[in-house]
Amino acid sequence: MNQNIATKIPEKLNILLVILIQVAVFGLLWLGSRLDFIWSVPIAVIFSFVLLTNYALMHDAAHRTLHANKYTNYILGVISCTLFPQSLTLFEVAHQMHHQGNRTDSETFDYYYPTDNIFIKRVQWYGILTGVWYPMVIAGTILTSLSPKIFRLKIFSASIGSIALFDAFKGWVISKIRLEVLFMIVFWFMLWNTLSLQVWTVVLCYVFFGINWSTRQYVTHAWTPRDVIEGALNLKTSKIMESILLNGNWDHVHHKYPHLPWAELVNEKYHEVTPVSYILQYLSLWKGPRANKEPAPQPILISLEQPEAISYGALKQR
Repeated sequence: MNQNIATKIPEKLNILLVILIQVAVFGLLWLGSRLDFIWSVPIAVIFSFVLLTNYALMHDAAHRTLHANKYTNYILGVISCTLFPQSLTLFEVAHQMHHQGNRTDSETFDYYYPTDNIFIKRVQWYGILTGVWYPMVIAGTILTSLSPKIFRLKIFSASIGSIALFDAFKGWVISKIRLEVLFMIVFWFMLWNTLSLQVWTVVLCYVFFGINWSTRQYVTHAWTPRDVIEGALNLKTSKIMESILLNGNWDHVHHKYPHLPWAELVNEKYHEVTPVSYILQYLSLWKGPRANKEPAPQPILISLEQPEAISYGALKQR
């Protein structure tokens, strides 16, 4: 990692956030399991926003910018991923593919071609907006750990968009995924028994988080140019929400400079695109997919081993 970038990572704050979120999640689930069910609703709402911050930490771990030490970064990432729940290695691969293929046909759910089945496109789109996507991600994690070959079936490859993602699950990569999934299962088994959690409380908390998380996954990309790097938005939102998202609303900055840690995304020297209203952008999503009028871009190559080389200029030279 570039030493200049490493010094900008708020390492101590990130470690503190990982610990605080773990404590908050344990506390909320424990409390919800002991109060009348009616209290589970406000607890689930709070829980859903706590896990949004946790997801932001997962995201930085996947970019290896949660901590400058790669081993510490990995450990913090695995711990954060258990709350999603997700495998960090799988998340790294999937997110790398997102940066490589952003706004290509495999990642463009907001536009459709004349040959597309409009009904299927709408089901996919509103599935994202209503949280249906979230349990599919968890199921995909488990299925991948059992047998990544299952995703070569047409039904899965068509819905995910690219078989290239699953071609990466070979050798030590799939072994790491399996170990992380095993750790995730053991973690939850111990947590469940130690805190004597109630099923419906946990389910409700994760339903709220699934909806909250899923609705935000495409808001920074919809209606943007068909360009791998420029196809993202900076969104204007409240300081509170910006803090919860760990500046994740500055997604254009992130796609142009994905080697930057979350604390640097608000640096004005990287703000080359004016932010648009988060609320207006989100409301526009409910109008449904639009007819495509631009050619699809070609995927690019990215290496997580050299994240500082993923800048806009470096990509344009490849």
